[in-house]
Amino acid sequence: MTKHSDHTSNDRVGRRAFLKGAAVLAGAAAGAASGIGGVTAAEPACGKARAGRDRLVAKTGAAVVETQYGRVGGYIRNGIFTFKGMPYGASTGGENRFRAPEKPQPWAGVRSSLHYGLIAPQDKGMGRFHDESAFIFQWNDSVAGEDCLRVNVWSPGVRDSVRRPVLVWLHGGGFVAGSGHDLPAFDGENLARRGDVVVVTLNHRLNLLGYLDLSGYGDRYARSGNVGMLDIVAALEWVRDNIAEFGGDPGRVTIFGQSGGGAKVSALMGIPVAKGLFHRAVVQSGSFTNAISQDMSRRLADLVVAELGLNRQTVDELQTMPYDHVRLACDAVMQRENEPFPGYVDVRQFARNLNFAPVMDGSIIPSAPFAPKAPGISADVPMMIGTTLNEFINGVMTPADEGMDKAGLTAKAEAMFPGQGSRIVKAFAARTPEASPFDLWSRIATSPVRQAAIDQAASKAALGGAPAYLYSFNWQTPVLDGRPRAFHCLDIPFVFANTERCDTMTGGGPRAKALSDRMADAWIAFARTGNPNHAGIPNWKPYEAADEPCMIWDDEPKLAFAPDKDELRSIKR
Repeated sequence: MTKHSDHTSNDRVGRRAFLKGAAVLAGAAAGAASGIGGVTAAEPACGKARAGRDRLVAKTGAAVVETQYGRVGGYIRNGIFTFKGMPYGASTGGENRFRAPEKPQPWAGVRSSLHYGLIAPQDKGMGRFHDESAFIFQWNDSVAGEDCLRVNVWSPGVRDSVRRPVLVWLHGGGFVAGSGHDLPAFDGENLARRGDVVVVTLNHRLNLLGYLDLSGYGDRYARSGNVGMLDIVAALEWVRDNIAEFGGDPGRVTIFGQSGGGAKVSALMGIPVAKGLFHRAVVQSGSFTNAISQDMSRRLADLVVAELGLNRQTVDELQTMPYDHVRLACDAVMQRENEPFPGYVDVRQFARNLNFAPVMDGSIIPSAPFAPKAPGISADVPMMIGTTLNEFINGVMTPADEGMDKAGLTAKAEAMFPGQGSRIVKAFAARTPEASPFDLWSRIATSPVRQAAIDQAASKAALGGAPAYLYSFNWQTPVLDGRPRAFHCLDIPFVFANTERCDTMTGGGPRAKALSDRMADAWIAFARTGNPNHAGIPNWKPYEAADEPCMIWDDEPKLAFAPDKDELRSIKR
């Protein structure tokens, strides 16, 4: 373990990495005609993998499923059928850049689907250069390319008579980075087995390729500001049309995502063309941003076009220009135009700064989802909404702050909330007088993220349709002397039943697994029925403004009522 004194050399890089990486949080498949051991005409395996079989079965014909575009061949691990890197759309490069996704070309034979496909081109940020952060997350850096519209599926049975609930995971990384296999935590095998459910993850376009709004430069670019979201819609259409062959129920699809993935879930709730493609929704630490105005998106596009020396007559050159060349121009514009982060992530700046995000274009996204009202088109979709206790502020990325005193705490609170610092510190300390100044600062700095989640639950409840269930993940990791606390992303391995797979996040062992069992079962119950309650947790009441029920996920989960009310009220004045 790195000693505390050794952090100094990493601090500067780590802080930049955190601000760049956490602020936006938070090899390809084989050729179309290739098969497992070559093209095969073997009859696809069906039903459940029998108990007692080999731990891994990867041979011709062992796991073959027919999709609308052709057959795919996966493998069976521990009884779970696994298929990776399956195309749900055509390449997004060349003429297809900045345009809505196209259907993939059908193929003959069995397409090998043993390995994850290309990820969307992106700047992975500097987080990989921070030793402790890289240790915690164990990122899976993959090959990037514009032929990236890929979907992965885990299922306990294929081509059988069972219609299992389907959980479609949307990865984090803001709208600019990440992939469906970015973290080991996203592996769907354990969740599929535990709940007899089908788990789906996917890749889609990001950053400038997914959200550069060139609609002011001609009709061919009319939807360019939202093609990243249209990719996700296309993936959900693929699920609707194909998931029954993988043992899933297209009438019980849950979308769930964390950080940027949660923001994508929020945006989908307000996208008319996505209506009916999903039936439940979970927003994990992603309520604070989901769409920007078209004035802002077009301003960013105009600045990027000018930065590249282009104009209305030459803008089409963007379709063939190397991605990294355009990305560097985007970076230059944002560095010049945007307000820098003040040594920590203040999510309120996302609304002020130029950035890549879904665009309220009046068509694909008619208006801001949940700002302030929940979208009526998804009134019948129940939701789960929550945050972690410490989110972006922890002792790994800012270790020097662990020694913060009360004066330092008040100064930071005052800088974040001018004229309110002392009052806010007093309100937060009143609830937990034993908390250290840094623990109080972490919760104060996290409060805008928390408030956004509560506001989202309240707006959903006020709609009078399907319920919303609010939670707070308060469990503290023991890893690295506990300094990461209940950090941004820590809830993911608990939901996926991957606390052992992700022991660098959770510490592994029975303590983490006990909570994971309860959380995973809640997500499974919600996917199955629209209600997260099960025998292993206290009765979880839907959110209501009158008493604000909230599930506290900790070693012993409990239902609390308005647990943050006095603290957050001190900030909202």
